[in-house]
Amino acid sequence: MSQLVCVARIGAAHGVRGAVKLWTFTEDPFAVRHYGPLVSKDGKRQFEVAQAREAKDHLVATFKGVTTRDEAERLNGIELYVARDKLPATDEDEYYHTDLIGLAAVTTAGDAIGRVLAIHNFGAGDIIEIAPPKGTTLLLPFSNAVVPEVDLAGGRVVIALPEEIDGEDRDASPDHPGERGDP
Repeated sequence: MSQLVCVARIGAAHGVRGAVKLWTFTEDPFAVRHYGPLVSKDGKRQFEVAQAREAKDHLVATFKGVTTRDEAERLNGIELYVARDKLPATDEDEYYHTDLIGLAAVTTAGDAIGRVLAIHNFGAGDIIEIAPPKGTTLLLPFSNAVVPEVDLAGGRVVIALPEEIDGEDRDASPDHPGERGDP
């Protein structure tokens, strides 16, 4: 079987007839209805979306075989996966997060930085998280300026490290945190 990709997460029960809140991680939220049965991370459970409607920031969905609130409550928190080969091809400069995770990260000069741990989006654009061999992880904008090259076949991303990262103030005075101290 091909690699599994997380496409949704089941939330709390909604109503009394087995519906749940469903957070999708697809460009089109309703795409989860077209991938066929969705599976749990361990592959032991299958779920098929019977109905779905849009809500504020999620879908309200029912699954075949789930008809009561009690059954729906037991599903809360389950992540739903689909085989990677069932997903549509990406456009140029578009990537599935799962394709990037684990890639080597190197500088534009070819020096190793670490490995890609995750891609995050906290509301202001995508962030690439890189784990160096030692020390804390790096969080950098996932933009063409900072990540000028993604080489999936070569198993690496090229990182143009920014000279300065806003918000870091290493010379702050203890009397005035956040302000530069006197020399």
